[in-house]
Amino acid sequence: MAYQGPAYGLSRECMLKSRAKFDMNKALQVLEWIEKVTDLELIPPNPERGFEDYVDFCECLKDGIALCRLINRIMPGAVTKINKSASPFKQMENIEMFLKGCLNYGLKSWDMFQVNDLYEKKNPYLVVNCLFSLGGLAQRNGFDGPVIGVKVADENKRIFTKEQLEMGKTVLSLQTGTNRGASQAGMTPYGSTRQIIPDRR
Repeated sequence: MAYQGPAYGLSRECMLKSRAKFDMNKALQVLEWIEKVTDLELIPPNPERGFEDYVDFCECLKDGIALCRLINRIMPGAVTKINKSASPFKQMENIEMFLKGCLNYGLKSWDMFQVNDLYEKKNPYLVVNCLFSLGGLAQRNGFDGPVIGVKVADENKRIFTKEQLEMGKTVLSLQTGTNRGASQAGMTPYGSTRQIIPDRR
C-alpha cells in the first residue's frame, strides 16, 4: 500500500490543505508540456483510467527521468547522468538533480519544491507551480520549444551616475520632517498631568 501521509494531527491537516490546492487541469497541462519537450510518453499508473488525481500525476513523475530529460532539453548538460534504476534512492536523486538544474538555470528558490513534495506526494501543487514557473523562465531565456506558463519579465536594471546619486542625497523626503508647518508645540508632554481649564462663559 502506498504511503498516504500522517493519519492525524496538524501534519495531516496541512497535508490535506496542500492537496486541496492541487489543480488537475494545470497538472494535465504540465504533463502535456513535458511530453512535447522531451518526446516521452507519460503513462498513468492505470492506463485504462487515465490521469485522475494528484496520485497519478506524482506517480508518473516520481522516478525523475522525465524531469531530468526536461531540464536537459531546456538547458543542455544540466543533468550529466540520469538514473534508470527503480531504487527509491536513485529516483529521488534524479529529482534532486532536476531541482539543482532548475536553480542553475535561474529559477528562484521560492518557485521550487522539495523532493518529498513529489516523491511522497506531500505537496503536489508545488510541483505543478514549479513547472509552470520553469516554463515561463524558459520563454524569457529564449527557449524555442513548446511553452507553458507566463513569460517571466525581463529585469529592468537602472544605472545611475555618481553625480545623480550625490544629487539624490540633497533631496529631503516629506517623511524626513521639516521645521515648518505642523509641530507639537504647545502639546501636553507624554506622562504629565492634563490641565483642565474650566469654561468661564
